[in-house]
Parts: sequence; C-alpha cells; structure tokens
Amino acid sequence: MAWRGLAHRGWGCGQAWAPPAGGCSSEELTAALARPRLLARRFNFLIQQKCGFRKAPRKVEPRRSDTGRSGEAYKRSALIPPVEETVFYPSPYPIRTLVKPFLFTVGFTGCAFGSAAIWQYESLKSRVQSYFDGIKADWLDSLRPQKEIDFRKEINKFWNNLSDGQRTVTGIIAANVLVFCLWRVPSLQWTMIKYFTSNPASKVLCSPMLLSTFSHFSLFHMAANMYVLWSFSSSIVNILGQEQFMAMYLSAGVISNFVSYVCKVATGRYGPSLGASGAIMTVLAAVCTKIPDGRLAIIFLPMFTFTAGNALKAIIAMDTAGMILGWKFFDHAAHLGGALFGIWYITYGHELIWKNREPLVKIWHELRTDGPKKGGGSK
Repeated sequence: MAWRGLAHRGWGCGQAWAPPAGGCSSEELTAALARPRLLARRFNFLIQQKCGFRKAPRKVEPRRSDTGRSGEAYKRSALIPPVEETVFYPSPYPIRTLVKPFLFTVGFTGCAFGSAAIWQYESLKSRVQSYFDGIKADWLDSLRPQKEIDFRKEINKFWNNLSDGQRTVTGIIAANVLVFCLWRVPSLQWTMIKYFTSNPASKVLCSPMLLSTFSHFSLFHMAANMYVLWSFSSSIVNILGQEQFMAMYLSAGVISNFVSYVCKVATGRYGPSLGASGAIMTVLAAVCTKIPDGRLAIIFLPMFTFTAGNALKAIIAMDTAGMILGWKFFDHAAHLGGALFGIWYITYGHELIWKNREPLVKIWHELRTDGPKKGGGSK
C-alpha cells in the first residue's frame, strides 16, 4: 500500500518527487518527505538482517612488495617459506636502502678476515702447546690400564679420521640443521621470517644478510647445499687453510646477499631469499678456478663427468640468464655474486687481503705479550 501511494504521488522508481497539481499544505509535505525515509530504513534493516544483520567489514589486503614493474604477482619458490602474510614496505628512495647494507658488507668482510688472521696466530701457538701436551698424554696412557670399550676414545678416533676440511664444515652443517629445525617451530615463524630471510624491502636489512646464509626452509635445499659443501670442503681448506676459508665463506654469504639486494632494487622484483647457495657458489668457483682441469660429476648422474672449468662457465651462464630473464625459482643474483667473488678472491683477493695481514698480526702479538717490559734498577 505504501509503495502504491508513493507511486500515485509521483514516487515511482527512477522518478523525482513532484507536488500535486492543486498544491499541498506544509503538513502534507512533511509527511510525504518523512515516509520514504522511514521505508528506506526498514528496507535496509531487512537487507542487513537477511545478510547476517551487519555487513562484514572489507578485509584489507596487505601491500606486498613482491610485485615487479609489470604488476605481475611474485611467484614464490618452493624453497622459501610462505611469506604472503608478511607486509614489506619498499622505500620511496630505493638507492638509500643500499647504503647500510653496503657499509655492513665492507665492515663485516674486514672484521672476518681480521679475526681469521688473529685466529690463525692463536691456532699456531695452541698447536705448539698441544704437541708437548700430546707427548705427555701418550706417556701417561701407556701406564694406565686400558678399558675394553671407551666411547669417548672412539669418538675422538672418528673425528681424527676426518680431513681438516670436513672437520671445519661440520660446525657450519650443524648450524644449518639447527636453523632448519627452528623453522618448524610455529611460534618462531615471524622471528625467522624477519631475521633469517633477506629482503631489501624489509625493515631489518643487515643481520639477515648473514643469518640467511645458515637458513633453509626446504629439506631438499639444505641437503643439496650441505652435500656440495662437504664434497668441496677438503679441497678448499687445503687451498686456503681453515681460518682463511671461514673468513671467505662468511664474507661470501654477506656479499652474495648484497648483490641480491642490488638486483632486487634495480629491477623492482622484491622478495625474500635464504640459503647458503651464494656462499657455496663462492667455494665452488674458487676450487674450479684453482683446479680448472679437475673432473666433476652431477650427484644423480655420476657417469657423466666434465672439467671444473667448463662446469663453472655453465653455472655462470645459467645464473646470468636467470637474473636477466627474471627466473624466480633460485636467487640467481646471489649465485652469480658468490661465483664472481670466488673467482676474484682466488685470482686477486688472496694477494691483496690475506698476504697483507702481517701488520695486524704484529699489533695483536704486541698486545698479547703486553710489549717489552721496562726493567728498573734495584735499590
């Protein structure tokens, strides 16, 4: 009835209200204006009650930084954690975001090689002392009655049978396994994403450059990286030594992540990265550069062998193509940065950095010995 009366007065659907031809009083005009408002309120109330009384608020999607310039969504690799719910805010001045990572890369690399030089100095002193302690221990063991089963002795025997390189990378592998287990703790997911994945669009820029080197989300990714590291450990440690290798490995992780930062900022393809692939590419490139005629084989195809030099060229070509074409399964920029750093260090870096460590070692030696003591005359 209400709708029919309104239509009679000129309130049909899509029509504006018009007064009757004979005019109307102020009371009739007020009643006519109030009637459609009341009906509209009742109509809206019925609609809301039918839809659950109140319309659910619209869910605001977080702004994702993993979109390229073309606007296509960033396709997440199966090797990285699901970070779609993480909100990243790319800086309006992307070049400025590289200043702190650059300073961190230079400072950390210098500290790594400086610490390695001091570590080598202390290691040499410890080896001399251990030699005399070992002679004394062997003499005492010959006098003591031997136990039938000594578990500790068996562990020491197994450890001593490993090469220097295998003993060196055991700690690295243990750290990677520990971080992999932390990824499986639900309450630590946000912390792991924040500190153990590197992304130039994240608020934390520097520490993930190192921590992500020990971080793997996929078991296959970690197993493949650790197998390659274990396979090349003996060769690289024989070439560089334990201390220099550790400095190069840690620096390679930071440097490869910085190259990844530069590539992401330049292309606008933001996204998280993690894994030791960049540092391992440095090890692989260093061995292949030093021993280009060595024979290598693929893990699952051991019957096909090729020279180390050809393998390095193929890897660099693949990562270069992946970086240019925007392949997103691996962080090809980090791989390429690690490989180039390994080639540079074996060719030039060893002469420029490691062989010029004597001034630092001399300063450390004087600090350790407290300098020459000045003697005074007796009264």
